[in-house]
Amino acid sequence: MNNRIEWKTLIISVAISLGAGLLGTILAPNIGTAYMTMEKPPLSPPGWVFPVVWTILYVLMGIAAYRIWINPAGEARREALVYYGAQLVVNILWPLIFFEWEAYWLAFFWLLLLWYLVFQTWRKFKELDRRAGVLLVPYLAWLTFAGYLNLATAIM
Repeated sequence: MNNRIEWKTLIISVAISLGAGLLGTILAPNIGTAYMTMEKPPLSPPGWVFPVVWTILYVLMGIAAYRIWINPAGEARREALVYYGAQLVVNILWPLIFFEWEAYWLAFFWLLLLWYLVFQTWRKFKELDRRAGVLLVPYLAWLTFAGYLNLATAIM
């Protein structure tokens, strides 16, 4: 792999990832209010934590995707980026399901789908570039924690 950073490609990749996060918040404009007023399970972080964590995760995702994009073209790269795109789409829709529709059980199963897609993305990324895989580990960890929060909210 080339060690020279392709800045334009990197910026576009991070912008796509951050844009997906922004689109999710546009689709669910009442996230902050909904979170403040809902009954929360134990270990729920304060509301300000979510935009900070998600911004970091989206930047890491964008960097990981960039590292895959600059790999030589081929079926493995294509498949990895298809999984990446699919998980971004599922990610965009989760806040709508959870916060706007308040469909907590549907959101939980949607989150399981997201976790599966991110896990597959991680597998594909690490096969092509170990560092790209490592960059997705915090995302998987956060989704696991989010799964607990979502499930506990649905049960409550």
